[in-house]
Amino acid sequence: MEAAGLFTLYLAVFLAGMFTLKKGLAILSGHAMRSWIYACINHPVKAFMAGILFTGILQSSSAVMVIVIGLVSAGVISFKQTIGIILGTNIGSTFTTQLITLDIGSLMIPLFIIGFICFFGGILLKKELLIRMCAVFFGLGSLFLAMSGFGQLAEPLSKMQLVSELLLYTNEHALAGVFSGTVLTAIIHSSAATVGIIMSFLNADILSLSAGIAYVLGANIGTCITGLMAAAGANQEAKLTAYSHVWVNIIGVAVFYPFISYFSSLAEQLSSHPDVQLAHFSLIFNVISSLALLPFANAFGSFVEAFSALFNRGGQS
Repeated sequence: MEAAGLFTLYLAVFLAGMFTLKKGLAILSGHAMRSWIYACINHPVKAFMAGILFTGILQSSSAVMVIVIGLVSAGVISFKQTIGIILGTNIGSTFTTQLITLDIGSLMIPLFIIGFICFFGGILLKKELLIRMCAVFFGLGSLFLAMSGFGQLAEPLSKMQLVSELLLYTNEHALAGVFSGTVLTAIIHSSAATVGIIMSFLNADILSLSAGIAYVLGANIGTCITGLMAAAGANQEAKLTAYSHVWVNIIGVAVFYPFISYFSSLAEQLSSHPDVQLAHFSLIFNVISSLALLPFANAFGSFVEAFSALFNRGGQS
């Protein structure tokens, strides 16, 4: 029970760190982001690059999706103009996954100290920029603190009967890993947190890489929940934007799922560290699935519209 309590605490620290980092970076980027998005939606490739950039800045594909859905709901941009951005967000979301694999746990204390200096310096000097920088350093420090905690708790948690049975089952049944990753990410609203937790089990040699990959595939579906919630009650164009994010990830997972063992072997050749292997797979998955759909952005948008219309007719009959 103590391990479960500490796990909950570290998860809260991780999510708080992500929120603080996201807020700090969002404020630093200013209100120009909406204008940048509007300026980039006249071509799918430009929108695609913008999606990668904005997600990298905000460290959250969900945050970018909420902004985009808001613009569509307000009638500023159309649903089809968002397809490129959506494809780009999937790649931009891998930045956080790569970041948390860095072995810079020793920098946690310096990051917090710099954050405190920025905070008090901002108050004393009345410099808003320093206070914004404080949020970034605190957020980074919290992420690495939580990842360190996850690593220490991996073995104690694996000895809990429910967790042990789930891990053993997903080691043998990849589909259960996909489902578990989807549910966990939908609950905590952070694919990065899900991946961070799975990395700790991989590093402790409790979970196989193939099972870890299955969890990552599920996390890509589960992260769509935020967009769906943002679009609830909005107009049809906004809902189509959220649906397209779901479809992008479902199609990608369906294509990659039969080849989990192959990509597991490929990732093992790219690094000797299990967490880095998983991060590399996440990057490969999102780059391939996004680039494969990009040339067909308009056709994909038409597919989402047609399927939604068919579903709505079926629900009304």
